[in-house]
Amino acid sequence: MQQKILLLGSGELGKELVIALQRLGQYVIAVDSYEGAPAMQVAHEFEVINMLDGVALDAIVAKHKPNLIVPEIEAIRTERFYDYEKQGYTVIPSARAANFTMNRKAIRDLAAKELGLRTAKYKYANTLEEFTAAVTEIGIPCVVKPLMSSSGKGQSVIKTKDDITKAWDYAMAGSRGDYKEVIIEEFIKFHAEITLLTVTQKNGPTLFCPPIGHRQERGDYMESWQPCAITEKDLHDARDMAGKVTKALTGAGIWGVEFFLTDKGVYFSELSPRPHDTGMVTLAGTQNLSEFELHARAILGLPIAEITLERTGASAVILAKESGKKPVYTGIEEVLKEKQSDIRIFNKPTTRPYRRMAVALAYDIPGANVDKVKERAINLAKKVSVSPEIKD
Repeated sequence: MQQKILLLGSGELGKELVIALQRLGQYVIAVDSYEGAPAMQVAHEFEVINMLDGVALDAIVAKHKPNLIVPEIEAIRTERFYDYEKQGYTVIPSARAANFTMNRKAIRDLAAKELGLRTAKYKYANTLEEFTAAVTEIGIPCVVKPLMSSSGKGQSVIKTKDDITKAWDYAMAGSRGDYKEVIIEEFIKFHAEITLLTVTQKNGPTLFCPPIGHRQERGDYMESWQPCAITEKDLHDARDMAGKVTKALTGAGIWGVEFFLTDKGVYFSELSPRPHDTGMVTLAGTQNLSEFELHARAILGLPIAEITLERTGASAVILAKESGKKPVYTGIEEVLKEKQSDIRIFNKPTTRPYRRMAVALAYDIPGANVDKVKERAINLAKKVSVSPEIKD
């Protein structure tokens, strides 16, 4: 049953996915824009191309003739996926899903207008003038995001009128690909953000992982914990919305569906058609199968008997502070001296300020105090520092 899998994007999430796929006997070619990316280090083969170059992407697909094409990042010429499907290739989870979710405009309109899910009020803008008008209509404070970006790049919160031009410039600088358009969202007063990892199967029901709570800075996750406290009604509503949107997008695999929990109920926020960064908490053994193992089984059409909560766990990111090459890590021994702790180093070849380089993990028995486990993960992360051997 060995499949040839073309992984488009080779970051830390892709690395864990490659490991999970290889444990199931699969053959993986990892692709990214630079050599030495994390997933390349564990894949059978690798390719270095600009995935926004449609001709280069076509050439890689034609060269390897993969059974499965698995996108792991946003910066890909995703419209080419429709042609690949016509040629008989399988795109994970589908060309429709990849195109819709790689662009915040498509997924937000699908969720709010077609499916009627509860979302924040929003507007789009292509110019500074449109942007200023949209901010005025939505109201301050509001949230600004490029339609195509990742890891929080280009995202900001407008708190005063003085922030408008700065937010526009920041969004333009953080936008990936050819899309130079932004979404302006109503600022939702929430008491928690959750990721509901949702697994759609080729031959089986849609499954849901225990909800994961998370905290963000600069639009990127800092800590995540599982399980996250949620009412039965909110959990029911979140599952219902996640089921509807993943069914509309079609395809098998794991989806990171994000929600705001508010006093007025659950609001749909965003969705990723692949393992989610907040789901790295599952590497702490919080579930019987990690999000990467679930994704691997789902895309291969292998059965998933159940998803069970095995531990209380938390993850906290370890960031670089300066730019350079050949990262050097200190403090790993201090982390591993602690009970019920672990660390994952991504082995990225270069550093830059706020680049995610590793993650600290803490865990305890099911039912343990989540806040205490989260605090342990944060303290573990503080023990580790990353410095480039060669500074830029």
